[in-house]
Amino acid sequence: MEAEGTLDLIWGVEAIGKLIGRSYQQTYHMIQSGNLPMVKRVGERYVASRSKLIAFFVEDAA
Repeated sequence: MEAEGTLDLIWGVEAIGKLIGRSYQQTYHMIQSGNLPMVKRVGERYVASRSKLIAFFVEDAA
């Protein structure tokens, strides 16, 4: 459980890719093609909720 007030965010394509086991290029392509709908662009960076990313892949695998 996250501590109160702590955000569950992953910033940047590289960090998102590490979490899902993909390279920078693979992750960027997945974001651009709409395959990771929970990833949002904030300014020049991409951000996603760690728990939503994990849930997306766990639900997909089930």
